[in-house]
Amino acid sequence: MAYDIAVKRVYEPAARADGQRVLIDRVWPRGITKEKAALTLWLKDIAPSTELRKWFGHEPERWEEFRKRYREELADKQEPLRELASLLEHGRVTLLYGAHEERYNNAVALADYLNEMK
Repeated sequence: MAYDIAVKRVYEPAARADGQRVLIDRVWPRGITKEKAALTLWLKDIAPSTELRKWFGHEPERWEEFRKRYREELADKQEPLRELASLLEHGRVTLLYGAHEERYNNAVALADYLNEMK
């Protein structure tokens, strides 16, 4: 059975259905206040490395290679993964990201990874 994970841009309004809201970007999103973000947690240590993020640039043709490289990085991020898994045991978690790209971003890649590892 898969985790109850949603993926949402941090710029979209918070909703009750979001459950626990976790920002998974390394950099705080421009123009968003802490109140508006309504975060449960900012888990920046689970974000892709700066080098990987810049290389990827949300280019669809780099998506599969990005996912592969990000998974390799996640293997060394056991503590933030445990923290996220702990939240997921209590219901829905919405992974928040700041990118404009809705299909090719680290939140989508992380949600896939978590559900495959369960």
